[in-house]
Amino acid sequence: MADGTDHDDEPDDDTPKLLGIIVILVLAIGGVLLIHALRRESALEDCLMSGRTNCAPIEVPARRR
Repeated sequence: MADGTDHDDEPDDDTPKLLGIIVILVLAIGGVLLIHALRRESALEDCLMSGRTNCAPIEVPARRR
């Protein structure tokens, strides 16, 4: 083209964009999992600090007959 707007020479590389989105998603999912784990631990500590002894019940498998 004569006006200098020929973009055929530029590669259409979206790899950095996709990599950035993937990194952000992994960080967001990791943050959510971390928040849930911290909330569970906080509830357990609150239970223990209140003086209770049955804060984390032990799951016993069902007996076979």
